[in-house]
Amino acid sequence: MKIGFDNEKYLKIQSEHIRERIAQFDGKLYLELGGKLFDDHHASRVLPGFKPDSKLCMFQQLSDSLEIVIVISAEDIEKNKVRADLGITYDEDVLRLRGEFINRGFMVGSVVITHYNGQRAADAFRQRLERMGIKAYYHYLIDGYPHNVSLIASDEGFGKNDYVQTERPLVIVTAPGPGSGKMAVCLSQLYNENKRGIRAGYAKFETFPVWSLPLKHPVNIAYEAATADLNDVNMIDPFHFDAYGKVAINYNRDIEIFPVLNALFEGIYGENPYKSPTDMGVNMVGFCISDDEVCCQASKDEIIRRYYDATNKLADGACNDSEVNKIQLLFNQAKITTATRRTTVAANEKKAECGHTSSAIELSDGTIITAKSSPLLGCSAALILNATKHLAGISHDVKLIPQSMIEPIQKTKIEYLGAGNPRLHTDEVLVALSVLSQHDENCRRALEKLPELRGCQVHSTVMLSEVDRKIFKKLGCGLTCEPIKKK
Repeated sequence: MKIGFDNEKYLKIQSEHIRERIAQFDGKLYLELGGKLFDDHHASRVLPGFKPDSKLCMFQQLSDSLEIVIVISAEDIEKNKVRADLGITYDEDVLRLRGEFINRGFMVGSVVITHYNGQRAADAFRQRLERMGIKAYYHYLIDGYPHNVSLIASDEGFGKNDYVQTERPLVIVTAPGPGSGKMAVCLSQLYNENKRGIRAGYAKFETFPVWSLPLKHPVNIAYEAATADLNDVNMIDPFHFDAYGKVAINYNRDIEIFPVLNALFEGIYGENPYKSPTDMGVNMVGFCISDDEVCCQASKDEIIRRYYDATNKLADGACNDSEVNKIQLLFNQAKITTATRRTTVAANEKKAECGHTSSAIELSDGTIITAKSSPLLGCSAALILNATKHLAGISHDVKLIPQSMIEPIQKTKIEYLGAGNPRLHTDEVLVALSVLSQHDENCRRALEKLPELRGCQVHSTVMLSEVDRKIFKKLGCGLTCEPIKKK
């Protein structure tokens, strides 16, 4: 995979910038964390070289001076809201996140339950936390939030919330997902710290959109594609331009809420330390792009990937066509089509040639490998075999897994497990390859090439099973599928 991002430079200048921001206040900064602290695969896809845990590694350089507060909405607890990517409820994800942070050496100070209005499920969750020895606090619903500033910045507003006890200069406020109330928790803490004589600061740490890149840069367009379901729109920050005469990129929600935040800051401090929503951010990612062309191409691939993601969800009835239409408009801005992605073209050409469902992968050196489905193998399983054989220098004519081994597996699937599709999936092929690798040199060599698939782009002419999708995700491949269901 070609590298377009300097990860080491990012770790250095981002941590330095956060230290500088802490020093601007009374040695206390509440940092609202947007996006993912670890497993940030979107960033690693559009900025090749950015490691999925880069932000985590950066914060580890500050670990002695930071603690983490996890926020969850009582309304999400009540509704049993589920994280779509993990398949677990938000309350379970709070415990998962806490465990992940602690295992990586971070201090997790407490959990704040926001939007509290007497929900029984929230009470039960707080009791569960306290039985586990975890400090938990309530932050209440405030009438007219966020516009009723006189009430919000008063003892009947933020002053009514539990004061969250924190020990360290940098407090990272994060949550399982959007709409949890992270910003309100930060602002409530500013109000209550100020009452105690501490002029604490607030900042926002969001990677996208990248404020220092042009509005129509593919990296920023890819962010719009990623949030098409939320209908976020990148915009030039008018407050920043008015204050400094410089163009900076932000997005509609931050720009729309800034006048309210400005009034809240004035209500708490008497003045606002920031002149624009961009000022509130601390993101330095745009200054660490080492090869703009590589990042542009990766971002275009990501926009196309998001388009296929949306069309697949639409085929499953999981979204409406507005999300698809939004991304199609972004195609025009980025000056791309699905044919911009080489694997999309190769897979569809293979299907037209052979008449069967097909797939294609682009390897790190630009080589395109294709495969088709057969009575024995699905097109994705065949693709992994073809790709690893190519990388290992094994002739395409060599059959790594003999038919005599595949047929008993098919019999078990159909006769004993009641499966409707006899073809082997990717996981079944990899298990068979692993078993054979103990005695077959070609199988061993092919298996050892799996890590070289990381970062490669894959396309299938049919929607793959969940099993196959998960295997490609674990291999680190960027997978897209035509919105056609298997028959």
